[in-house]
Formats: sequence, structure tokens, C-alpha cells
Amino acid sequence: MTDFMNPAEFANIRKSEETFWWYRGMREILFRMMDPQLKARRIERALEAGCGTGYLSQILQRERGLPVVPMDLSGHGLRYARELGVRNPVQGDIRSLPFADGAFDLTMLIDVIAHLPLGEEVHAARELARVTQPGGLVVVRTAALDILRSRHSMFAHERQRFTRRRLMGLFAGVGIRITGCTYINSLLMPAALLKFRVWEPLLQKEPDSGVHPVAPWLDQLLYAPLAAEAAWVGAGHRFPVGQSLMLIGERAM
Repeated sequence: MTDFMNPAEFANIRKSEETFWWYRGMREILFRMMDPQLKARRIERALEAGCGTGYLSQILQRERGLPVVPMDLSGHGLRYARELGVRNPVQGDIRSLPFADGAFDLTMLIDVIAHLPLGEEVHAARELARVTQPGGLVVVRTAALDILRSRHSMFAHERQRFTRRRLMGLFAGVGIRITGCTYINSLLMPAALLKFRVWEPLLQKEPDSGVHPVAPWLDQLLYAPLAAEAAWVGAGHRFPVGQSLMLIGERAM
């Protein structure tokens, strides 16, 4: 099997994902959007397709009691998942999921489809819909807007980004009824545009990971806008533009 993401990035992620401002803030946004949906459901089996290091699956298994099956194509990511003690890791390809039709009440694709070659995202969306039972919940997060591609994007082997219309069309087209879709990581977008479209071109450095620890004061400063966004989307509001997208839907009955 061939990794879609740069294998070197797994080590960077594992060092940072527990405390780094971006991961903490994006998890808070994710949970604020998911929790209202989960309260009304009984989840007997869930799938995180493209689990990376398995850290999110670990949180869902241990802290939230969700019966999550973590799956990833990369042996590098699954090695970290096993070291974390994540239960029941599976190696597999999101374009051809090794599970039966309707096997899961909840399926998740978190920061995965941006790494697929253009056109392959359709296979992943179709497979995610196939293994979700009718009425089951689908949660997707992905990178947004081509103008925000960066040195980090190139280093991580990001191959495509999405608009809200395109992401919604992709999943509606495979039988997912969209109940919510919004841009997120929006408040920091002006700074991101300045960095990615002005500063990085001026430096002309080689692609590199953007997942590096920063000073505690800066980490907290950057986390604060994401925490504010979590409260905003948790109250049912949406953002018209942003660096990422969150989609929640249900498999059609």
C-alpha cells in the first residue's frame, strides 16, 4: 500500500496533536458540531476512516465511550495508534472500505480526502455512504479553498481543496442528506492569506510541516479564535468562508 500523506508528517502530528493550538481548537469545533447529533442517537458501531495516528479515535473510545473502529491506509499512522493503545485498528483504503454495507451508525472522514488525487474523492465518498447504515450519521472535515495552499500543504502531500458547494455536492451525490455544512478556522483567515500568499512566496523556502510547537503565549493567542468559533457553530451559526470545512449529514433511508 502507498501512503497518500507524507509519512514524515505522522511524527510531527503525533508530537503535537495533544496540545498544539490547531488540534485543540479544531477538536473543540468538531465536538460542538457532533454532540447535538450524537445525543439523539445510539451509536453501536462507528468508523474513523483515515484515522492517522489514532489519537482522535482514542479520545472517542476512552473519553466518550464510542465503539470506534480506527482505520488508515498508512502503516506509519497505525504504528502510532497501536503505541497509544487504540483498540481494534484496521489497515485499509478509504476508496475500497473492507466493511459490509451499512456496518456503521457513525462514519467520519477527518482531514483525509484532501490527500486523494483529484477524482478519487468520489470513490471515498461513495464508500463512506455504502458502509453507513440508512439514517446513520456522516461527519467530514477537509481543507478549503485553493488560495490557501501553503508550504505545509505541499509537504503533507495535500492534493486538493474544497469549496462548500463542491463538498456538499460530492456527498449529496452519493446519497447523504446534508444537515449542516460550514467553513471553519475562519477568524484567522486574514493572517493565513498574508502568510501563504505574501510571506511564504517572499521566503521561497522548501515545503515544510506547519505543525511545530510555538511559545505558550502564542499558542493560547492562536487557540482563542478557534474556541470562539466552537461556541459560534455550537450555537447553530455558520461561517461564509474559512480555511477548513465541516459537513454533517445522514445516509438517506
